[in-house]
Amino acid sequence: MVELKVVVSDPKTGRAYNVDASTGAAGTIVGRNIGDEVDAGTLGLAGYKILITGGSDRTGTPARRSLPGSGRKRLLLAGGVGFHPVVEGERKRKLIRSHEITQDFVQVNARVTTYGDKTLDELFPKVEGAETAENKKKAKQRK
Repeated sequence: MVELKVVVSDPKTGRAYNVDASTGAAGTIVGRNIGDEVDAGTLGLAGYKILITGGSDRTGTPARRSLPGSGRKRLLLAGGVGFHPVVEGERKRKLIRSHEITQDFVQVNARVTTYGDKTLDELFPKVEGAETAENKKKAKQRK
């Protein structure tokens, strides 16, 4: 039984939305690669298409688009996904997951490429008690 959390980012508004994908909906994503465009209708986003941009597995190992296959490898990295050097020229051997989405993934990151009839704000109701960026700014200015 596959369960994924799909984080859908909206480039127009800059907001991100969490979608829990269980067996059927996750089946449309499993087997795809990072960089593939997927119909998001099975995720409850009718008319939307999303581009898979990344993800991580149950241990937190990030997926790298440039690594083919479906397993994990130890690579010598000089930067990019999975390693951010502190010193110029620094390299380090890190564990990285390849670009194929498998059942081991827990989180998949995606970006909206084609919009549907309804906006994402209409599809995802606002959570009560959640602070917006505007409310945080106003509270900070009061202090």
